[in-house]
Amino acid sequence: MSLPVTRHAALRARGISSPSSGPTRLRVPDLLHATDRAADDVLSGRCDHLLPTGGIPESRRWFTRIHGDDELDVWLIGWVPGHATELHDHGGSLGALTVLSGALDEFRWDGERLRRRRLEAGDQAGFPLGWVHDVVWAGGGDGGVRPALSVHAYSPPLTAMSYYEVTDADTLRRNRTELTGHPKGP
Repeated sequence: MSLPVTRHAALRARGISSPSSGPTRLRVPDLLHATDRAADDVLSGRCDHLLPTGGIPESRRWFTRIHGDDELDVWLIGWVPGHATELHDHGGSLGALTVLSGALDEFRWDGERLRRRRLEAGDQAGFPLGWVHDVVWAGGGDGGVRPALSVHAYSPPLTAMSYYEVTDADTLRRNRTELTGHPKGP
């Protein structure tokens, strides 16, 4: 994504709508649109300069920032087996993702238990405030163990994430909160 001349012009160019009453002018549908546009940039090769030499690592979770400003952060993430994010929230940020290749499993806390949903290439998911989930590799898309790829957007940019556990009484307990540091990845 190219950096905007002005914030408002860039938002209009991306088809992002007017202000909302949340922590940001952007809404979850705006973030879904941003991840869709960024996915197109990645798939068309316009982000190849951000990829590591030798390709996406196959032994660890990998990420790089595609775009960032005061209102929106967009990340490309590579997922591999055995490297979950842990059950977490996005602090005061809204979020969204688009899966580019492979498949991911999302385990979301619904207030009573964890619910699983499979997200495959082309699928999108949005994360309103208070969304607590874990995301894990669920397949490389070709039956092998290649990394799955997804694009994530956050608004406002992530500044903190809290991590949780499900207790024996089937409640959610926050274990810790970490500052993300700018521009550290999700």
